[in-house]
Amino acid sequence: MRTPANQLPENSPDANPLRTFLDRLRFEEGLSAHTLAAYQRDLIKVAQTLWPTPLIEADSEALDGAVQALSDVLNARSLARLVSALKRFYGFACAEKLVSVNPAQALIAPGASRSLPSILTERQVTQLLKAPDAQTALGQRDLAILELMYATGLRVSEVVALRFDQINLQAGWLQVLGKGQKERLVPMGEWAQTQLQTYLAWARPQLVGQKQVEAVFVSRLGRAMTRQTLWHRIKALAAQVGLPETLSPHSLRHAFATHLINHGADLRSVQAFLGHSDLSTTQIYTHVAKARLQTLHRQHHPRG
Repeated sequence: MRTPANQLPENSPDANPLRTFLDRLRFEEGLSAHTLAAYQRDLIKVAQTLWPTPLIEADSEALDGAVQALSDVLNARSLARLVSALKRFYGFACAEKLVSVNPAQALIAPGASRSLPSILTERQVTQLLKAPDAQTALGQRDLAILELMYATGLRVSEVVALRFDQINLQAGWLQVLGKGQKERLVPMGEWAQTQLQTYLAWARPQLVGQKQVEAVFVSRLGRAMTRQTLWHRIKALAAQVGLPETLSPHSLRHAFATHLINHGADLRSVQAFLGHSDLSTTQIYTHVAKARLQTLHRQHHPRG
């Protein structure tokens, strides 16, 4: 049974620390009921994303993964508040000696600066796509995921939520349910289509066995993948081929958009592919593309 959105997972060891933290804010700092409720919701969201790892046991990498995962469903302002709540909670936990190190100290809310942390080059994407061992079921799953994310620009949450009724393999289209429950059609491209077809033909049946699972992409245990699992898997594959530690699943979405624009795609089309409701959100990729062109010009033109 799923935990309600406003409750900690059952038997969570975070219940007492969270209650004490909120009481401290209420009685010693006099925060309003509205602010306290927002902090509580934010911390519970993170706790549910991290579960079965409790908040009180999470390290900085796990927290960063949780924040990255939640960036798919929260806007920039909500993310900034969530990161603030985490920093205050772990500051309290350190002071009370509930944790020895503050894992939230270096957290940064994704999107807070309106600039992209890093953009994978086309060569780096090729490196990443060579990382999975496609002779194994898990490797073929990973390859299908990477090809699909790079070909479509899907968010992490959209990948793990993907169902069979959203896929038209013959036509090469996905019907994606994005933020705000908005639907959009996204073409897969031949490479992603081929790898997804191969995964569905033999790799997924090996992983699922006799289980009935709605999700297209499953874990090694044959269950629906979580955003956290996918985040860690992509980080591991990137490390395997020596790509930057800052790479995340979002890097593939950023690469998808930037490489499209670099090759002449218009902004409106990229906006439709990404599922952005506001064109201004997509415009950041034109700045990235221009900066990339300027760098190439300086490096390779005789009078650059």
